Amino acid sequence: MSDVVRWGAFSCALVPLVLIISGASWLGAIGAAAGLAAVTCACRVLLRQSERTAARLRTRALRGHRDRRVYSAPSAHGGGRHSDRRTPVD
Repeated sequence: MSDVVRWGAFSCALVPLVLIISGASWLGAIGAAAGLAAVTCACRVLLRQSERTAARLRTRALRGHRDRRVYSAPSAHGGGRHSDRRTPVD
């Protein structure tokens, strides 16, 4: 993620510089820098949110696999409601 933020910061600095060198107004360059900064911040927030969601889903998936192993073991050994008796209770 840090590479994405670095490239965003680089572009926020480079684009206004190029605009000023090419003859655009200072106000236009500042507006472009502000717009790029807003887009970069929004992308960073969305990227962090998607990483957190992916980590949360991975944790749930791993937890679900562990739960299945824990709960499947007693049934594999024949454990049930009437494990001590051979006949059902009325």
